[in-house]
Amino acid sequence: MHAIWLFFAGVFFCNALPHLASGLQGLPFPTPFARPRGRGDSSPVVNVVWGFVNLVIALVFAMRDPARIGTVEGALAALAGGLAIGLFLAAHFGKVQREKRAE
Repeated sequence: MHAIWLFFAGVFFCNALPHLASGLQGLPFPTPFARPRGRGDSSPVVNVVWGFVNLVIALVFAMRDPARIGTVEGALAALAGGLAIGLFLAAHFGKVQREKRAE
């Protein structure tokens, strides 16, 4: 069960990165609050807030059992979660960006 919490900690941590990076650069980026959802751009402020929400969720999940975070199993679970969402988001936002350039 600990590995599942750490897997999702990795998912939320990885998802926080593009939102924080875009928002802190003052760039718009898609969020679940945009129209159309997950495809349209949200403001940089919304992205910073959404990035921090994801970061807090990641930390809450990771802190469910702090002793497990430093184990090989825990690290692999968090990395697997980050890789899984990273690959999904790369494919999704790659498609979104191609569609925007085609318009």
